[in-house]
Amino acid sequence: MIKLVRIFFWVVVVLTALMQVWQEYQTLQWHRPLQVALYPINVDGTPEVEAYINSLRADDFDIIAAFFSREAIKYQLPLRRPITLYLGPKIHDIPPAPPAVNDHWLNIVRWSLQFRWFAWTHEPAVEVPIDIKLYLLYHDTDRHQHLLHSTALQKGRIGRVNLFAENSQHATNAVIIAHELLHTLSATDKYDLRTGLPMFPQGYAEPYSQPLYPQSMAELMAAKVPKAPQKARMARSLDEVVIGQPTAREIGWSK
Repeated sequence: MIKLVRIFFWVVVVLTALMQVWQEYQTLQWHRPLQVALYPINVDGTPEVEAYINSLRADDFDIIAAFFSREAIKYQLPLRRPITLYLGPKIHDIPPAPPAVNDHWLNIVRWSLQFRWFAWTHEPAVEVPIDIKLYLLYHDTDRHQHLLHSTALQKGRIGRVNLFAENSQHATNAVIIAHELLHTLSATDKYDLRTGLPMFPQGYAEPYSQPLYPQSMAELMAAKVPKAPQKARMARSLDEVVIGQPTAREIGWSK
């Protein structure tokens, strides 16, 4: 009897894993638009951040959907609007913070499971069934000059996005949200983790331009515009950003 229970357990585990792999494969076939829920969170608990979150409207994020539509045309994706974003209700709990990149792998696995549990227990309904959940952690600009790196998981298709609660940062916030969104779809970072500089050539929007510097655009998964071999600046808006060929291959837009 115990042997049968063990066999049944492992059959369920294998079938669940295969189903998840199949679902991930189907997602990147782009047979239909993907629905993304955005859940704002007041990290600092200040009235200023609360007022900013209360002022947010669904159409504030249309620039992100429009960006993906614009880039999809370049890769002849058969969807006019591949990604639609929905602004969900505020969430009062904060998702677990990720461990350091060089932390022990067990701590990374533990955090991944904790984050996925958080997402499973914090998914207020929006208008449609959701494919991707992004938790937007808004910070008070009077308390923070710099924010920690955001992070996202392909498994579970969830993201933890650090943003400034400031109208002047709205365009830059959109770049960060789009960047983390693609992480949930298998896109990898295209910048050097030590220096923060875009990697050549995959992190360059125009890797074959002559002269190479200064560049005028940023590749989304690098998010910075290279100005010189050791100098780059953050993209100010999605108008300065493109999805390069390596990233397009990773998310299923190109072969």
